[in-house]
Amino acid sequence: MSDLRNVSSSPHIRAKFTSSNIMLMVLIALLPASAFGVYNFGLKALLIIITSMATCVLTEYFYEYFMKKPITIGDYSAAVTGLLLALNLPSSVPLWIPVIGGIFAILVVKQVFGGLGQNFMNPALGARCFLLISFTGRMTNFTYDTVTGATPLAVLKSGESVNTWKMFLGTIQGTIGETSVVAIMIGAILLLAIGVINVTIPAYYILSFAVFIIMFGGKGFDIDFVLAHLCGGGLMLGAWFMATDYATSPITQKGRIVYGIILGILTGLFRLFGGSAEGVSYAIIFSNLLVPLIERVTLPTAFGKEKKKA
Repeated sequence: MSDLRNVSSSPHIRAKFTSSNIMLMVLIALLPASAFGVYNFGLKALLIIITSMATCVLTEYFYEYFMKKPITIGDYSAAVTGLLLALNLPSSVPLWIPVIGGIFAILVVKQVFGGLGQNFMNPALGARCFLLISFTGRMTNFTYDTVTGATPLAVLKSGESVNTWKMFLGTIQGTIGETSVVAIMIGAILLLAIGVINVTIPAYYILSFAVFIIMFGGKGFDIDFVLAHLCGGGLMLGAWFMATDYATSPITQKGRIVYGIILGILTGLFRLFGGSAEGVSYAIIFSNLLVPLIERVTLPTAFGKEKKKA
């Protein structure tokens, strides 16, 4: 009898991080980009961040309270959604924009489909695309140093040259959190170091996008042109902080590779051949919709089972 073993249901191996731990680490990793956004765009950027985060947290709380569901705001996922949404907004938008976006992100994209882990697309990007369609003028009005002008990607799309070094540092027009590659990479390295995210999706995303730009950008292997596209817009923020979202990215290793390549191709298509100079948000949410199919195709055969013959 002493040799009997306890038999329990799966999972038998558990990760060292809980959902709240992961979300808290993401919040911390986003602090460099958030701080630079406030430095770059001023107090209005801070107000947008606070408004967006408060809206998402309160929306989740009141929805769960009135629907008599467990209150989950302590897992920090609503706060992460609010911060990511704010970082994807121009600093010139009125404060009611993040309020509408936050409510849409939590209610329509997240809670209606079952809450954390059940959403079919990234809530922050779903809300951003909703705002882009609904309030295009306000969402594409970019101001830097009190001057309103086109983003470097728009300038690049028109055939003019841009300052790649400024794009790398972040002293340019853009949304609050997307401009500084340096600040974004500090947070990304932190998440990689502690094992919260895996390098596969961002690496294949960035690599496939760079190859697409070289092949179809019309400039060949022009390193300045490629670097400008890599540093511009929401590519880095999207690749490291939104494409890697657990709920909306594949769980299989092959699936992550396929997912990253699709992201790169779609972003390249939208940027080079679309009406807008940007395309990261749409590329990610479209790829989110393909995740069930990607997982179905790339799911490995269970041990002890034979593949079905065609």
